[in-house]
Amino acid sequence: MKKMICTVALASLLCGSAFAASGSYTVAAELNPDIRVQIDGVERTFYNVQGQEVHPISCGGTTYIPLRSIGELMNKNVNWDESSYTATIGGTRTTGNATGTPDRNAKEAAVNLTMEPNYTIVIDGVDRTFYDVNGKVCDPAVYNGSIYLPIRAIGEIMGKSVSWNEAAQTVSLNSNASIGGEVTDFDTSNPATTPPSDPTTPVNPATPSTPAGTITLEQAKQAALKHAGKTAAQVTFVKGTFDYEHGRPVYEVEFIEANGTGYMEYDYEIDASTGAVRSYDFDAENYRPAGNQGSASVGVTVSEARAKELALAKVPGASSANIYKFKLDFDDGRWVYEGDIYYNTMEYEFEIDANTGAFVSWSVESIYD
Repeated sequence: MKKMICTVALASLLCGSAFAASGSYTVAAELNPDIRVQIDGVERTFYNVQGQEVHPISCGGTTYIPLRSIGELMNKNVNWDESSYTATIGGTRTTGNATGTPDRNAKEAAVNLTMEPNYTIVIDGVDRTFYDVNGKVCDPAVYNGSIYLPIRAIGEIMGKSVSWNEAAQTVSLNSNASIGGEVTDFDTSNPATTPPSDPTTPVNPATPSTPAGTITLEQAKQAALKHAGKTAAQVTFVKGTFDYEHGRPVYEVEFIEANGTGYMEYDYEIDASTGAVRSYDFDAENYRPAGNQGSASVGVTVSEARAKELALAKVPGASSANIYKFKLDFDDGRWVYEGDIYYNTMEYEFEIDANTGAFVSWSVESIYD
């Protein structure tokens, strides 16, 4: 069966009462044993601690595989803290990879995934949020007591390019010489044109596979830093990728700035031809309005509690337990609260002006769409 994969996830960890966190919801998915995973040209097979082979699971255009497998791929330890619903990946791996007997008789099967928006995934000390190729949040998933995550995001973190061969039903993660790696979206809007093989190297116009006039990744980073009023010493870059958006070459640049009250996450899209900032977004992670963020004082007049009340008032019957991914965000030049409410199989997505309490946006859709 042909499938377009937007993301692959890697994750397997027995987690006891995995369904205790509030905000959980169930979605239909499909176990896909025919999907193959290659790392730097070597096909990998994954097993749980009992020696049973585990297979990718596809859900809504995103493919997942288990968390223990992520630890093996990244050569890092995996830990689970049930008291805080936090999975941590980091440090040099101290145990060997799981082994077992390949499951030659596995077949595609309909399964249910329990999505856990309140689970926290920490990789190398940074709380991670995962997105599919369209920029929509991919929550951690649980299947048969194991946590699952998406591969496109893991590929970015590992500094590897990610590609999908539909004919061979194979997703490949390959090393890239560029800083931070290059992740190629499976549904790039301009597949006939090849991105620079090394975005950190100035483009040679004579090279047919490289778009003429493209700036370097380092120049894109500097453009983002200048716009944010930051220096390279103040931030940590977590993403630097080349892509095409509506046929135009762009760099997607992401960096974080840590401080005593949390950290700021900056997301930029830089025009790869001109160096202009095409879009940007600031996320205040773990922020409390009474304090400062970095060097800039942030003042908002609407409290977090009031913003939640306003959102819940539009969904009769819903409670605070149905809210997830709630955060303060700097978007289009103003501070807003944004989040989602999951209630009775429906997803309510909202943005509320943090200074007026007015709804900037409100959308409703079925979680099964």
